[in-house]
Amino acid sequence: MEHLKLIAMKFLFTFPILLIILGGGFDVSFGNVFLITLVLGVVSYAIGDLLILSRSSNTTATISDFALTFLVVYLMTDALTVGNNVFSATLISTISLTIFEYFFHQSVVRNLDGEEAGTEKMSPAPQLSTEASEELYPYEDEDK
Repeated sequence: MEHLKLIAMKFLFTFPILLIILGGGFDVSFGNVFLITLVLGVVSYAIGDLLILSRSSNTTATISDFALTFLVVYLMTDALTVGNNVFSATLISTISLTIFEYFFHQSVVRNLDGEEAGTEKMSPAPQLSTEASEELYPYEDEDK
């Protein structure tokens, strides 16, 4: 359930940003912005937030999200629209979304760490200890 809430939050923040930049500034249609946001949200959450963020730091995940966002937005904007400023539109959109992603990653870590912490409390690690003694050869006196 947490994953659905995070994907919905990502979509609700990403869509207006792309609608203002791509729709308002570069005349990309509402439907195309919606489609770009949908694809970007799912791909970015699966790769950037679940895979990369769980194995690295926020900075590394944000840098990888920048590259992933640039790639997805550029390819989809170029394929869905006819325009000369595809690179400019993509760069401005990517920079804006990367700033959002930095703060979104903090929310993802907070929500998913709480989910993982709950499972750790269910099965605690056993408390193991070792014994030591001073006797190396306990039967040494009997043999003589």
